[in-house]
Amino acid sequence: MNTASTSAEPPWLSDEEQRVWRFYMHASTLLEDHLDRQLQRDAGMPHIYYGLLVQLAEAPGRRLRMTELAMNAKITRSRLSHAIARLEKNGWVRREDCPSDKRGQFAVLTDEGYEVLRRTAPGHVAAVRQALFERLSPQQQKSLGEIMEIVAEGLQPNEAGADLPWLR
Repeated sequence: MNTASTSAEPPWLSDEEQRVWRFYMHASTLLEDHLDRQLQRDAGMPHIYYGLLVQLAEAPGRRLRMTELAMNAKITRSRLSHAIARLEKNGWVRREDCPSDKRGQFAVLTDEGYEVLRRTAPGHVAAVRQALFERLSPQQQKSLGEIMEIVAEGLQPNEAGADLPWLR
């Protein structure tokens, strides 16, 4: 098949769009690595596990349905299951069956997990502040928040059948 006659030229990024895209990719990759290294050093856990512990700490009764936890973390159910298994092994989380749904499970933050989070949070907040917020003016922080909200809303459609990580 002759692709030259059946497909149009893609709308390539302009030089400025390419510059912005590459800086975004560099910054997001470096920021995630920075936060992962800080949390590995301070608590022996990756950033994703910290986020799961935070969600559980903020939930009523320090417990969330596994499906809700996956949705909030924007990860696949299999990745969540693996993470929760590791957190269980550390004694920081336990699973409980859902009494109203035989297939459902809750993840519950243990007292030990809460204590690890309590000890780790100040260093993590300092790392986030130093790596991101101290580098931006208040107006830049506001703009970044607005931009990220627009991007997130555009990538999280509400229609049935959407291909989102927590549905896989």
